[in-house]
Amino acid sequence: MWLRIYALVVKEFLALVKDKKSRFVLIGPPIFQLLVFGYAATFDLNEVPIAVYDEDHGSVSRELIARFTGSPAFRETVRIGSDAEIAPLLDARKVLMVLHFGPRFSERMAADGQAPLQAIVDGRNSNTAAVALAYARNIVLAFDLDWVAREGAGRHPPALLVPRAWFNPNLQSRWFIVPGIVCLLTLVVTMLVTALTIAREREQGTFDQLLVTPLRPFEILAGKALPGFLIGILEATAIVLVAVLWFDVPLRGQLGVLYLGVASFLISAIGIGLMISSLAVTQQQGLLGAFLFLVPAVILSGFATPIANMPHLLQQLTLLNPMRYFLIIVRGVFLEGTPLQVLVPQLWPLLLIGVVTLSLAAWLSRHRMA
Repeated sequence: MWLRIYALVVKEFLALVKDKKSRFVLIGPPIFQLLVFGYAATFDLNEVPIAVYDEDHGSVSRELIARFTGSPAFRETVRIGSDAEIAPLLDARKVLMVLHFGPRFSERMAADGQAPLQAIVDGRNSNTAAVALAYARNIVLAFDLDWVAREGAGRHPPALLVPRAWFNPNLQSRWFIVPGIVCLLTLVVTMLVTALTIAREREQGTFDQLLVTPLRPFEILAGKALPGFLIGILEATAIVLVAVLWFDVPLRGQLGVLYLGVASFLISAIGIGLMISSLAVTQQQGLLGAFLFLVPAVILSGFATPIANMPHLLQQLTLLNPMRYFLIIVRGVFLEGTPLQVLVPQLWPLLLIGVVTLSLAAWLSRHRMA
């Protein structure tokens, strides 16, 4: 019995090794995904862009600012001079944190009092905001220890970091993760539906019958795309309802803007799914192709880790990822109430990806049947 099992095992290994496609699946995708995970999936922050609002202009505030700018974790990008400049910087994601020194910061420190240092942080990504605040607390704590050793001990830490998170006041991770789930599950369901559709016809031998019907290629493609589109709309609607009604995530923007983003995202996702399906010969290959796209797409989207922390090459690669743009749209509508005109730079790449991939899917379908 064991000899027969051994012979079958050897036969299976030989079949895998001799088949070029099987060798590629065993070696290529795992290495690629390992590199993507290794470089992109990190919660460490380097050179966090910050703005400094120093109303004190004293020696103590300058010393503490120097500690922030001298740290590898922070990079001062702008020095501002009024409260009105804070909101535009955070809204446009030009900085992650604003350090605000009050007009009597140095005076309070010299009088052995407690001087508050306000840290206004962008809370849309609660994980990133929490890590940045932890770095800031470490710098302030080290400064306090040196100050006490130099000037004498007091009853309270001389410099007190006072955090304030915008868009997500309590830095609840649920507010950050659940809107992203709208994007993630919508992509997964849509990809699984569309990546199998043409491959199923080929595997069952019915694709030739479609080609001899009065249906034109555009009509065939539309018929394959619309079910995935409708299923994606229903899936997104169900997840949005659960997010708002069950998890109490605020929906501050307009539903029309959100659904415009959903529709644009679905067009791009369906295009990619149909392109994968047109390349696949069997449903198994279609599923494998969808899986090979989904894993890097999620990692390179900013769903869990910020894109700004990734190597430059991977940051450029994310520009081809529709999930990257849709995440900005969903989180912007949910947490910020972002209007349509601000989201146009995220909408047109989704439509462009959709047009290109749908065109390629149509061409591949005809070409591979020729």
